[in-house]
Amino acid sequence: MTSLPDIQLETENLVLRIPQARDFDAYCTFALDPVRAAGFGVEKDRPQAWRWFASNLGHWVLHGYGYFTMEWKATGAPCGITGIWNPEGWPEPEIGWVVYEAFEGRGIAHEGASRARRWAYEELGFTTLTSNIVPGNTRSVALAERLGAWFERRYDNVQMGEEMLYRHPGPADLRDARP
Repeated sequence: MTSLPDIQLETENLVLRIPQARDFDAYCTFALDPVRAAGFGVEKDRPQAWRWFASNLGHWVLHGYGYFTMEWKATGAPCGITGIWNPEGWPEPEIGWVVYEAFEGRGIAHEGASRARRWAYEELGFTTLTSNIVPGNTRSVALAERLGAWFERRYDNVQMGEEMLYRHPGPADLRDARP
């Protein structure tokens, strides 16, 4: 049996870690919300949300990466997810993010996605990443641009239909931009 990697990343306010069963309820609440999950994929019920949650763990086993649970350091509560996603049918590896409702407005998505992207470049050896964003998701577009990504093209996502692909700066570009 293949096991999950032992990875934990930290930022000032967050711990990024492999999801655990105790994280499911927070994810499920998000996934069942038709407004909040519209840009990620709304699930119809708990069993469907569980299927995605479990497939993320399988993604970790098969690829060595996936979505981390973002845990708020001050309380230990799951506050969102971020990480690298590249299932069958994706155009290439993507960095994505979700912040749970009670944690909005704290800069969590930027903080977590920045750390996950750095990990993908420094530890996994990725040279490029994208963010695939549903048209009309202005908050994700704003965050992608804040992370330095730019609109590259539209494409047909096998799960979500038409999406906008934003290209992130590569590792060398990020190194050159550091003070």
